[in-house]
Amino acid sequence: MTNETITPDWRAVGAVLFDLDGVLTPTAEVHMVAWGEMFNAFLADVDDPGADTSPYTDADYFAHVDGKPRYDGVRDFLASRGITLPEGGADDPADAVSVRGLGNRKNQAFNEVLERDGVAAYPGSVLLLDHLAEVGVPLAVVSSSANAPSVLAAAGLTDRFRLVVDGRVAAEEGLAGKPAPDTYLAAAEHLGVPADAAVVVEDAVSGVRAGAAGAFAHVVGVDRGVGADVLTENGATTVVADLAELVPGGPA
Repeated sequence: MTNETITPDWRAVGAVLFDLDGVLTPTAEVHMVAWGEMFNAFLADVDDPGADTSPYTDADYFAHVDGKPRYDGVRDFLASRGITLPEGGADDPADAVSVRGLGNRKNQAFNEVLERDGVAAYPGSVLLLDHLAEVGVPLAVVSSSANAPSVLAAAGLTDRFRLVVDGRVAAEEGLAGKPAPDTYLAAAEHLGVPADAAVVVEDAVSGVRAGAAGAFAHVVGVDRGVGADVLTENGATTVVADLAELVPGGPA
């Protein structure tokens, strides 16, 4: 446990809304690798004396990319390095030098790793899902990734959730991405649950901010490396190192 744990009364909760990568599955690590390979290859070819072309690091991931819609992550990282690219289109090929081309290049790399290596859910997260199923709490996944359905299928988690609001759904419904609360609020609305009766579970600063902005009953931060203090400062009401800590009778 990373700080004092205030376990929600799960029987009194209207719904639990989970982020996916880094919360339910360790795919955040796959995303980090894919982002790093893509950005460092791109930076090596940048010929602009006014741009910062020093190598992309994990610190860049947490500061500019983590939890955000893919193209927003590209845009924010490039801005941090003083680099401006054309926006491009959603169908830009992976070798296009545009915001969307770079995003599509990263997505291609992610899917190649997922297909090759597969993914297994965090055991502690499965324990919490089992408990929530026992008490009958409606569950949803709210992920910025357009790959959420394929990740859930690969991890054997698809049938656990009544609803998935992913990057594709957000685009179709015109929902702003995290740190705006829109995707989480839409999930609660689709489940017929008011925000102040729902719990958000997140590992990313942008997602925690989204939960706090939406005035949800609880915002659970899962510390997979960003830091318990950082999650708390950005709105987490509880921070744990593993979701098993939130199962009654589980590890403390």
